[in-house]
Amino acid sequence: MRTHVVSDVHMASADLAAAANGSELFVCLGDLLLYLDYDDPTQGAFAEMMGSENTAQYIALRLDKKWDEARAFAMAVWQERSADGDPASRMGALIEIVERQYTELFEAMPTPALLTPGNVDLPRMWPQYLREGHQMLDGEVAEVGGLRLGFVGGGLPSPYRTPNEIDPEEFGRKVAALGAVDVIFSHIPPAVPELTYDVISRRLEVGSGALLAAIQQTQPRFVMFGHVHQPLKSRMRIGRTECINVGHFRATRRPFVIDL
Repeated sequence: MRTHVVSDVHMASADLAAAANGSELFVCLGDLLLYLDYDDPTQGAFAEMMGSENTAQYIALRLDKKWDEARAFAMAVWQERSADGDPASRMGALIEIVERQYTELFEAMPTPALLTPGNVDLPRMWPQYLREGHQMLDGEVAEVGGLRLGFVGGGLPSPYRTPNEIDPEEFGRKVAALGAVDVIFSHIPPAVPELTYDVISRRLEVGSGALLAAIQQTQPRFVMFGHVHQPLKSRMRIGRTECINVGHFRATRRPFVIDL
């Protein structure tokens, strides 16, 4: 079964529509939205709300791991730019951008598709955008072509405070709910340094210990994930399980292709 997998789309909608061409199964592992583009501060929701110069300064603070300063700077800019500094006004403006992005993204999303949300997504909003043939799965199993495919979306708490970060216990319950499967599709990787270290940002992203334990205990054929844009290792084995980072779709503009 020729399978195309994408993750970390981040508004690369123009190339998303063709990502399923030639596939028998299409899977999307989330992070559809674009808040910040570290390579181009003129792109994304923050640039719309804060302006590109402020966004560049905000990115610089985050790259220096000055998390508190970055949050304070963003709040000051948003208060200055929103009506009377009203938090509801800021949130309303952000939601308008998110709605516009999701409208464009789901119109481009191939059908049929199996999808799980990423850490920057707002999964509560997905049902209003899903089209016929789209199936959202999170802590659930789909049986396709005689294979059991397990899906776990979202991320774990991090200094970035992205909107879909989940309590580790809740994340662990979602992993446990899968049981024994042939393939696990997760937005984030298992907690293995080689798979979680980003060589460009020079930091360890947050991986899942529960996912690692499930791999060790049940040994699925494959575990596929995204989240780490420039990993130290894009694939490695844990026992008989092949762990694969499917790539940063916004950067590559092409799906990961595998025959399951």
